Amino acid sequence: MKFGYIERAITPAILGACEYFPTITITGPRQSGKTTLIKRLFSGLPYFSLENLDVRNFAVNDPRAFLNQNAEGMILDEIQNAPELLSYIQGIVDDNPERKFILSGSSQFRLGCGFYLLCP
Repeated sequence: MKFGYIERAITPAILGACEYFPTITITGPRQSGKTTLIKRLFSGLPYFSLENLDVRNFAVNDPRAFLNQNAEGMILDEIQNAPELLSYIQGIVDDNPERKFILSGSSQFRLGCGFYLLCP
């Protein structure tokens, strides 16, 4: 059985936060729809899953090149797999606040930057 997209009540809060913050983080339990939600809301940004070992290796071994692939920003899913990227992202958005970084990951981790929204 295939299900359609379920509109989320949190959508206006996420879009509103993006008007004020260059980086937002959406956390929640596995299989709660975080990835589907952010891919739908930010379809203009490239998507990268840090669960993918090749992507993660590139991100960790050359963070500046990885994060500068798109001048507008990017979606980084499973950010808890490469927490060292957060310091680089902070430096980028300090210099270029118009760049957007949409981060998501497990609700079982702690991050040190950004605006946090929990996905039910």
